[in-house]
Amino acid sequence: MPTDPAEDDAVASLRWLRTAEGTTASRLAADLLAAGVDLLPGLARLRAEVGPQHAGPAWELARLRARARPVFGADADVLLLTADALEQAGRPELATRRAARLLAGGADSAADLGCAAGTDTIALARAGARVLAVDRDPVARELTAANAAALGLADEVWVSAGDVVELVEAARGGEIAGCAAATLDPARRAGGRRQLDPDRWSPPWSTVLALLDRVPTSVVKVAPGLDHDRVPEGVEAEWVSVRGSIVEALLWGRGLSRTWRRATLVRDGAVVELTAAADPGPAPVGAVGRWLHEPDPAVIRSGLVSLVARDLGATLVDPTIAYLTSGERAHSPWVSSYAVDEVLPFNLKKLKALLRTRGIGRVVVKKRGSPIEPEALARQLRGPGAGTATVVVTRVAGAPTVLLCGVDPRS
Repeated sequence: MPTDPAEDDAVASLRWLRTAEGTTASRLAADLLAAGVDLLPGLARLRAEVGPQHAGPAWELARLRARARPVFGADADVLLLTADALEQAGRPELATRRAARLLAGGADSAADLGCAAGTDTIALARAGARVLAVDRDPVARELTAANAAALGLADEVWVSAGDVVELVEAARGGEIAGCAAATLDPARRAGGRRQLDPDRWSPPWSTVLALLDRVPTSVVKVAPGLDHDRVPEGVEAEWVSVRGSIVEALLWGRGLSRTWRRATLVRDGAVVELTAAADPGPAPVGAVGRWLHEPDPAVIRSGLVSLVARDLGATLVDPTIAYLTSGERAHSPWVSSYAVDEVLPFNLKKLKALLRTRGIGRVVVKKRGSPIEPEALARQLRGPGAGTATVVVTRVAGAPTVLLCGVDPRS
């Protein structure tokens, strides 16, 4: 098969960065960045030190390591990275959590199918597994091998070119490529565009289903918006949220599944979970009370809003909208709560007049079930007042409605 010249150049550049000369160049670039040196003078200095061919890659690696440090910690200073790999890399703490669960039953070997930059490979090796890292992309293989070596894990990791579809088709006896466990993260972008149809992922949905069927000790990363009807019987679906945003959705193989759906919240190193063994059904609907509660997106996507509503003694404001309401303030990690000051039909002119009357000049706009653009509406509502508030545009009992919340009249 003919090789791609761009891939060959990228691999050659990565290999140079692993040499003693490349390591020295990337350290110099890191020192220049830390000193606040701008791009052009920084590159000029590097060109003088290592030549024009290598100055750019050394500067780029130093820049990417600086970006990665808040997420990867000290590991970032030795990792080999590309812009695409860093953008797609999962969070190490979540990879560690997945690896622990994947190996909890005693598996001592795992296949990382589509290893990318090696985040899962590293987590699995650190958890005690021998890891087969597989990818068709030579850049991904180079990154994974380099990063495993940089972190002292080379003896536990084997990096191989391979077709995931073929490996899954050949899986037998609960194992794949001789490994007792597997993790798969299908590529969900093509040509720079997100692929919403799972059948267009790489590998496609059929391979996801085959892996879950053939390798019970497996986990697959999927799109957070995956239709629940796609989740196979006996497979646990989990949505994970960090700081109010869903960062991953997972399908756990039948050997690992413990429930029907799971919502997981990771905050400040602590993990909170909400589970249901079966569909809990919808929450009841009621009139807007003194408090509005916005469920965490992991709760919404997992279909567990009714469990939170029951615990809070709350109701939905509308049967199709995931806002809850109650007469009491909630003390729950699963919701953000706002005191409701006004409830009125959506009318821009009347809303502006109300804000002026209340002395509110700055608002945060939230919306659900409305076509408005929050940023645009916030600009339209900006006024001379010193007060602040949250404006929630939604539907209540089917009608377009505005809830004015958290009014603070102070300057």
